[in-house]
Amino acid sequence: MKKIIAAGAPEAIGPYSHGVTAGGCFYSSGQIPIDPETGKIVEGNIKEQTHQVIRNLEKVLEAAGSSIDKVIKTTCFLNDISDFADFNEVYAEYFSHKPARSCVEVAALPKGALVEIEVIAEV
Repeated sequence: MKKIIAAGAPEAIGPYSHGVTAGGCFYSSGQIPIDPETGKIVEGNIKEQTHQVIRNLEKVLEAAGSSIDKVIKTTCFLNDISDFADFNEVYAEYFSHKPARSCVEVAALPKGALVEIEVIAEV
C-alpha cells in the first residue's frame, strides 16, 4: 500500500491522506469543494461546487498515476438530493465513460459542502 499526497490539491482536513494505491487500484478519500489556493469551500451552487470537487480529484488521481478516464467506481454524497439533476449535468461532463456509481443524500458534509465524491480507479 502506498499513501498518496497530491501537490496542488487541498490539504486533508483530518488525519488521512488523499488516497492510497494497492493491488493496481487507487482508492481516494472523499474530496469536497475546497479551493486549494484559499483553503476554503468554494461558495456557490451545486454545479460550481461539483466542478471544484472534480478538479481536486483530477489532481489527486494524477498524483496516483491515474486519471478521470481510469475511474471505475464513484461514491457521491449530496447534502440535498434535490440537487441531483444539476449534479448529474456537471458529473456527466467529466465521467463520459460512465463508471459504476452510488449517489446518496447525507445529513451534512464537512465545512458545509454541498457535495463530496470519492473514487476507485485503475493505476
